[in-house]
Amino acid sequence: MTIRVLLADDHAVLRSGLRLLLTSQGEYEVVGEAASGTETLSLAEELQPDLILLDLSMPALGGLDALPTLRKLAPAAKILILTMHDDPQYLRQALKHGASGYVLKKAADTELLSAIQAVLRGEMYVHPSMTRVLLEDMLPASRTADKGTAWDALSEREQEVLKMVALGHTSAEIAEQLSLSVKTVETYRARGMEKLGLRTRAALVKFALQEGLIKRD
Repeated sequence: MTIRVLLADDHAVLRSGLRLLLTSQGEYEVVGEAASGTETLSLAEELQPDLILLDLSMPALGGLDALPTLRKLAPAAKILILTMHDDPQYLRQALKHGASGYVLKKAADTELLSAIQAVLRGEMYVHPSMTRVLLEDMLPASRTADKGTAWDALSEREQEVLKMVALGHTSAEIAEQLSLSVKTVETYRARGMEKLGLRTRAALVKFALQEGLIKRD
């Protein structure tokens, strides 16, 4: 199945690079390119893409302002923010208005394809460094709720892996930090998620916030 993509960024050189990256994978088709927010809305309604890569800073209408309308015009599309802004306020607003993920342009060459695959699976993807900021921003200063038996039933290693997953680390990063193989990390992750009755990373992040499992440094 071919994934139909709309590129929305006012820099033609960046759009060209993204087109080359995506088409080289064989499963993506760039069906349109927009250089402004208003053009993005028009093309999204006309083309009904599966995925929209959306910059926040564009002329005529910025990405944040365009998001609510985009959700209405192309309700089936996943919207992945690709931006230079690492301000948590932009992240909060993007997620609030319906974005499926948030990737920084400086990491796009190594991170973008993983982010696209995640949002197409129905997961939320946030750049790891910003995930931590967001979690800490949302976490209450004190926690009184009990962790419950589900979390306590996990092994120490399963807990450790899931905490790192919730903070946005990849399996490869976790494997390196814990001196484990990637396969072992994925086994701990799958087993822990099954025990908690969770299916996606987004659900795990929500669980971590609710249970206070992610602490401030």
